[in-house]
This record gives sequence, C-alpha cells and structure tokens, in this order.
Amino acid sequence: MSNVAAVNSRNFEDEVLNSNTPVLVDFWAAWCGPCRMVAPVIDQLGEQYAGKVKVVKLNVDENPEIAEKYQILSIPTVYLFKNGKHADGLIGARPKQSFEDMLKKHI
Repeated sequence: MSNVAAVNSRNFEDEVLNSNTPVLVDFWAAWCGPCRMVAPVIDQLGEQYAGKVKVVKLNVDENPEIAEKYQILSIPTVYLFKNGKHADGLIGARPKQSFEDMLKKHI
C-alpha cells in the first residue's frame, strides 16, 4: 500500500480538495466484504497511476462527517476529485478496468 495513503476528517481538505493532481478516494469500512475485494485493485491503481493520480482511502466508520457530506450511502464507493470537486465515481465492487476507464476520462 505504499502509494495509497489513509485520509481522515483532519487532513481530507489538504490531501484531497487542495491537491494539484486528481485524487481517487476509496470510501470503505473494515467490516465491508466488497471493500476488501476492491482493496487490491485500489492498491494496484495507486502503483499504476503514481505521479498522475493520488490514491487514498477513507474509513467511513471513523470519518462519518466526510461520508455524510459526500452522501456515501453504500460502500465501497470510489470517487474521483479534480480541482477540489467531485468529478466522477463508481459504487460497488467493480473490475479494475472500470476504475481505469473512469480515470482515463479525467487525466
């Protein structure tokens, strides 16, 4: 997980909203089976897009105010933030290609 950082309510603004590069945010929880299925894909994307896209994870149980602000109603939800705004997203466990297709539209 070297290229995937954890973010929380204290650093979300700095790490995600104020980032100069697009940021892929994985909204997840430890108890979520589909989140665990997506985790290796998120790690691979962090490696593959290093330098082009920042990849981070946000635990919704530990940061409910962020999850509420972005209306995360089911997990895993993966949002792409660009220029401080929510630009795109996918909900649910998806194959790696779905995430790559989303990223390619924005970088």
